[in-house]
Amino acid sequence: MNFSRQALLGIGMIIGGSVMLYAMVQQIGTNDKPAAPTAIVEKSSTEQTTVEPLTTDIETEKRILAQKQKERAARVAEQERRAQEFLAEQESAEAKALAKSRAENQQYVANSMPAESEDTEVEGSSTVTTPTVQTRTDTTTSTESDEKQRRQAAEQAAKQAEAKRLADNKKQAEAKERAEAQAKARKEAEAKEQAEAQAKAKKEAEAEAKKKAEEQAAKTAPPTAPADYTVKRGDGLIKLARQYNVPVEALAQANDISSSTSLQVGQELTIPSRKQIERLEREAAAAKKSADDRREAQQKLREARKEVRETDAKGSFGVQVALASNQSSADEVAEKFKSAGYKVKTSVTSRGVRVIVGPERGKVAALALKDKINTDPQVDTSGAWVLYWR
Repeated sequence: MNFSRQALLGIGMIIGGSVMLYAMVQQIGTNDKPAAPTAIVEKSSTEQTTVEPLTTDIETEKRILAQKQKERAARVAEQERRAQEFLAEQESAEAKALAKSRAENQQYVANSMPAESEDTEVEGSSTVTTPTVQTRTDTTTSTESDEKQRRQAAEQAAKQAEAKRLADNKKQAEAKERAEAQAKARKEAEAKEQAEAQAKAKKEAEAEAKKKAEEQAAKTAPPTAPADYTVKRGDGLIKLARQYNVPVEALAQANDISSSTSLQVGQELTIPSRKQIERLEREAAAAKKSADDRREAQQKLREARKEVRETDAKGSFGVQVALASNQSSADEVAEKFKSAGYKVKTSVTSRGVRVIVGPERGKVAALALKDKINTDPQVDTSGAWVLYWR
């Protein structure tokens, strides 16, 4: 029985000492560091009100960002150091409170031992007196409230620090974007100015080149009026053409000579004017076209004669080139075509004397012969047409 009473008494003292220890630790923590979270919050709010100047220099922005990162790291390190100090102080206070509580428990046990002996010596007593442990409800409630307030203050400080960090990051990103946009705008403006300067320089160079070309052309342009020239030693058509800036063919044609003719010393030549050169060039182009047409018509005639087949219309076909009023006129036309190399016959009809070139076997060949005659400048005929000979 004595052992049971002692055990119950020891358990009660341990419980009471634990409650007292917890209350003392909470009270000591509250008294030692009551303003730490408030200091952090105030520092955060102070940092939030700081407005960093904006800059348009990228290098300056980089240096500012690096400095801010260093300051942020220093602040975090300072907060961690203070937290470590706070934890160390709190552990020290807890250790002191625990030691004090143990000492009080031991003193309480020592003071309670004689009373227990007296109670044990009472005869006929079977009742075990158990000490009553009264819980300090008010102290515990206050401690929990203080702890809750500290947690809320710490959470609020953490939220404010995180909000400030996000705001700083946002400001840094916006400043970086503005700096990049300004740099891009400067580059675009510089590129535009450079392009405009290059275009202006190119335009001026082209105008200058055009002016020089016009001046050179004016110096070497053909004469405005025909000029006489006496051939000297060493002169040739090519040399004179280059000297007076006229085509060799036009110079030869203006003097009724071949472009390959050698000139004689003392020979008189005519240097054609600009208008004469243009006229001679037109005549040369027309003559070339006429020659090309004749060659094409002759080629078609040869091909048509090769393509004549037995299935073509029977008989021969001719090309009527004229219908003269009498035989004498018909003979004159026939003579002109004969001198151009055509086979010509005349045929008397009730309407006059026909002049017929041919005959050709097959209508296809006769049509090709008609085209050739109509494009031949030697006979100067454009009204030839095909008719059935016999």
